[in-house]
Amino acid sequence: MHANFELLDYVIFVGYAILILGVGLWVSRDKKGHEKNAEDYFLAGKSLPWWAIGASLIAANISAEQFIGMSGSGFALGLAIASYEWMAAITLIIVGKYFLPIFIEKGLYTIPEFVEQRYSTNLKTILAIFWIALYVFVNLASVLYLGSLALETIMGIPMMYGVIGLALFAAAYSLYGGLSAVAWTDVIQVVFLVLGGLFTTYLALDTVSGGAGQLEGLKIIYEAAPDRFAMILDKSNPEYKNLPGIGVLVGGLWVANIYYWGFNQYIIQRTLAAKSLKESQKGILLAAFLKLIIPLIVVIPGIAAYVMVNDPEILARLGDAGLKNLPSPEQADKAYPWLLQFLPTGLKGVAFAALTAAIVSSLASMLNSTSTIFTMDIYKQYINKNASNKATVNTGRISAAVALIIACIMAPLLGGIDQAFQFIQEYTGIVSPGILAVFLLGLFWKKTTNKAAIIGALVSIPIAMFFKIAPKGWSTSPVFPDLPWMDQMGYTAILTALVIVAVSLLQHKGKDDDKAIPIGKDLFKTSPEFNIGAFVVMIILVVLYSLFWN
Repeated sequence: MHANFELLDYVIFVGYAILILGVGLWVSRDKKGHEKNAEDYFLAGKSLPWWAIGASLIAANISAEQFIGMSGSGFALGLAIASYEWMAAITLIIVGKYFLPIFIEKGLYTIPEFVEQRYSTNLKTILAIFWIALYVFVNLASVLYLGSLALETIMGIPMMYGVIGLALFAAAYSLYGGLSAVAWTDVIQVVFLVLGGLFTTYLALDTVSGGAGQLEGLKIIYEAAPDRFAMILDKSNPEYKNLPGIGVLVGGLWVANIYYWGFNQYIIQRTLAAKSLKESQKGILLAAFLKLIIPLIVVIPGIAAYVMVNDPEILARLGDAGLKNLPSPEQADKAYPWLLQFLPTGLKGVAFAALTAAIVSSLASMLNSTSTIFTMDIYKQYINKNASNKATVNTGRISAAVALIIACIMAPLLGGIDQAFQFIQEYTGIVSPGILAVFLLGLFWKKTTNKAAIIGALVSIPIAMFFKIAPKGWSTSPVFPDLPWMDQMGYTAILTALVIVAVSLLQHKGKDDDKAIPIGKDLFKTSPEFNIGAFVVMIILVVLYSLFWN
């Protein structure tokens, strides 16, 4: 085995797997005399407490994309990639205050269901098909690929075996139990995820310092690679194209974050399963606080690996093991798996369990959401409108299984992608600006019409492609600006919104749309606890960006 696993490591990892499966199957059991209905399967019976929601949000979000992909980006470009995490904390607060009250008031199962209530069945169906395709061919496939890459690097498990193993693990409890099994196992997954991540960070920093402790290690990597600690990159930085300086704070990253946290089924679904709106908002706030510490366990190890690889003295201390699976600028995603090799016996099992927890929890969440959209928005809409509870739940399970099989076929085809996290973000960014414009105007501008939303969604793709393709050699004309992809997202969202506004005004001559959402003055009132927590999060973020500006 590449990782030199000892018996204790295997015991810890197997114990973790048994614990997850046991809890997942236990919470999935049908109560005596009660047959699982759609609300039980897809929304956990609307019974989730705030701490389960917060934990589940993070577990659904943190996957191999972060552990492998974001550590790889930490290796390649540094702390600037942490903007995704730290700005997500602010985004979560916005979602909790302004989006959730509307979604929960409408009693939604799915995000496409909101589209139907605000716009039309046709637009709902278009977006439902799009999301199913995105989850299966991009999200599920990429998580399986990155997860199996880690297994291959750490333990020498062939890619295809890793893909199948991870898929079966996630399916074992999520297909049967639905969201309830996913959310409650997520609570355990987050504990492993955070502990394992902290162990890896501690070890990396301690190794850099030669045993002098993590604070000394942090000081050494800061002094050895100060450029890796700049949050706001200038134009001379080769990674400016991925994170375009101040544009990260005021531009396209808002598009990516609001789309992901506000209108993404596998994220928003656990907030819809809350006991109440207040409980859901408390869960959102917990997730925001957890987001602040995520860079410590996924980005800092990547920077530490960069310093270790480029310091001959440290590499010499690591011996022959240090030269195995060595990360490089061309293969940055090897950084995290490479670090795991050096963990001591026992902790290696915990860290590996953490990585597996991140992968499996995200897989389970994506599977549940894919099946929810297919069942509620396609099956019950077009195939069997009067489906019984049993037929609905069984359809959810079958559709999740089919999605997983397709993703398993697609996963190995993603090989050879450097900085997978950036790749996923960039290609999701082609469609997310248009969808975001449709949703935001639908929520908060009463004049938005269905026709305008459909035209806007369709037009947004050629607008995005205009910015994306032309600068890459298709044309040398100055008409086609060469912009970082994040700026492209920002401009695409603005232009799409302008198209929607123009069509809406032409269609209704300035009148409100019949399906406009009435927004009362009390709708967005939040509790004092939420307000204080939100204020603390914002203060912490101001301090962090002040410390690491450039």
